Amino acid sequence: MELRVLRYFMTIAREGSITSAANVLHVTQPTLSRQIRDLENELGQKLFIRGSHHMTLTAEGMVLRKRAEEILSMVDKTEAEFHAMESTVSGDIYIGSGETQAIQHIAEIAKEIREDHPGIHYHLYSGNAEDVTERLDKGLLDFGILIQPADISKYDYINIPAKDTWGVIVRRDSPFAEKTSIRKEDLLHVPLICSRQAISKSRQNNEFTAWFGEDFEKLDIVTTFNLVYNAAIMVASGLGCAVTIDKIANTTESSNLCFRPLEPRLHSGLNIIWKKHQIFSSAAEVFLEKLRENFGSPSL
Repeated sequence: MELRVLRYFMTIAREGSITSAANVLHVTQPTLSRQIRDLENELGQKLFIRGSHHMTLTAEGMVLRKRAEEILSMVDKTEAEFHAMESTVSGDIYIGSGETQAIQHIAEIAKEIREDHPGIHYHLYSGNAEDVTERLDKGLLDFGILIQPADISKYDYINIPAKDTWGVIVRRDSPFAEKTSIRKEDLLHVPLICSRQAISKSRQNNEFTAWFGEDFEKLDIVTTFNLVYNAAIMVASGLGCAVTIDKIANTTESSNLCFRPLEPRLHSGLNIIWKKHQIFSSAAEVFLEKLRENFGSPSL
């Protein structure tokens, strides 16, 4: 399986037709059709459903698209690292993160580095702990920022000197908006929208479920989410209240949503992690050194 053919495949999947893909790739339609037929023969699977004017992926084609995205992303990242091996430090740094104010610390570090190394560029990927660690394990990310609780036992990490505060996003016309904080008894009889990480069935060391204690089983959780943007839309529609961390949704004074912290207060620590024995690019090495300067030595 050649990388060139994988790029052909991905272009057809994106464009939806041989004609459009051939124009983008600057190859003839017969050549492109032949390459895809050869790929299907090589894999022993049909990858596209061919219509009169449009091509759609089969189930097998969808599997290949996911794998091809990962393969090509890794190839592009590797090529960029080798091209950056010059006297001037440059290159790309890939960082995955949950939704957290800790990204402000990363932005400040990136700004510091850019003053001395303008050739370094950053690529941010948003996801929950499972998404971030999966991409980190596959080599698609250099660093990940995780909100606790999360399993970081197989990674090297640095503690970020900040904590996220847990609370509830509510509409401003909700009775909760009149409160300065929300207690667990307030939440027992209202529909809740909760992050999947917060209510993980792995209850051990889970700060949120421990905060509720035995009352956790009484909660009416109508929806779960992994990123809060969609959860905020559901709150705005009146579906329920979203349990999440502070300052990661549109809860400004001009918004129809507001944030109220839990009482007693519940905070989550933050870590920036990377794979053990990771071989970094020169750009990522500069970034790691700046992390050490700002946050202290890494925990190993």
